[in-house]
Amino acid sequence: MEWEREQWIREYQDGETIAEIARRHDISRKSVHKWMERLEEWGWEGLRDLSRAPLQHPRAVGEIWRERIAAVRQEHPRWGARKLEWLLQRRYANPVPSASTIGRVLSELGLSRGRRRRPRAQGTGELYEAQQSNEVWNIDFKGWWRTRDGQRCEPLTVTDQATRYLLCCQGLGTTRTEVVRPVLERVFREYGLPERLRSDNGAPFASSGECGLTELSVWWIELGIQWERIQPGRPQQNGRHERMHRTLKEALPESPASTLRQQQRRLDAFRQEYNRERPHEALGQRVPAELYRPAARSYPEKIEPFPYAPGWELRKVGDGGQARWKGERFFVSHALEGKWLAWEPAGEQLWKVWFHHCWLGMWDAQRGKFFRPYSWARQVDQSRSPSP
Repeated sequence: MEWEREQWIREYQDGETIAEIARRHDISRKSVHKWMERLEEWGWEGLRDLSRAPLQHPRAVGEIWRERIAAVRQEHPRWGARKLEWLLQRRYANPVPSASTIGRVLSELGLSRGRRRRPRAQGTGELYEAQQSNEVWNIDFKGWWRTRDGQRCEPLTVTDQATRYLLCCQGLGTTRTEVVRPVLERVFREYGLPERLRSDNGAPFASSGECGLTELSVWWIELGIQWERIQPGRPQQNGRHERMHRTLKEALPESPASTLRQQQRRLDAFRQEYNRERPHEALGQRVPAELYRPAARSYPEKIEPFPYAPGWELRKVGDGGQARWKGERFFVSHALEGKWLAWEPAGEQLWKVWFHHCWLGMWDAQRGKFFRPYSWARQVDQSRSPSP
């Protein structure tokens, strides 16, 4: 390795530029400058390795390889360690460092690219405990299966939390919004609108991330329904609904029906028995149909503009789910494209951003940054923490 450095220096002394030397030897220009400075300060002895680490250390990587790794990283800043390993293998005949070693070297040199973390779904905090009909509805999909003719059956189920009344048990071939929404429209027209609708964090009800909005949940919010999400991995927060699913599984024959239509007949029969024939111990051995009453609020055929408070400024979400505020743009949600948001003054250079009754987050104009509710709560906690 020492003779290679001497060669770099002699080529420079012969009139070649540092860029040409770095390109020919697959090293960085910074490295050439470093060894030239060593030569000027200590003479030719300065070109030797100064490290006192054992030469046969199992994790040691020679300086020349570190320089080559740095050079290929500069050429391909978006490539990962495995791709860089492949490139080095094509260029050099001798064995090259492994992908894990390349990754470690990149990290030591400050050249690694941190993997972008996917947003994690969040619940909506405290959940309301229903005491009367239509205060909380629960919605979910029962685990799917195939009918004997190969059709997929995804039962969409909706229950009233207080009375256990099974409002919907519809076998669908998919969970896509364009199929789910007409079913819910039919339920809303028949039973009215609940005050709250509780779901898990799966599609099509929710998306990943703190906002969690989808086309379906945006529609619920526009209808004036408070949307609740359970915490990820906490199905017990929807325990009554999960218990109904267990009863449904026990009631259906082990062998699926021949067609989806025949399977729906079985689901309809279960719903009839569950609501009108099967007594519930939690209801004092009464059936849900004795207690449930349709909601007072009917389903509107037209959604009226939401009455935001006076003094709040409105902004429309553009393409790509981005909102604009005084020349600044920031991402809110793809599900809100074309919807109007409201800015509530919340302090100096601070605004709360709302979609109907749903608080989306805090816009900090001084920092030029949009904070989701959970992120903003962490900011507030950190500002209140005493300095060490």
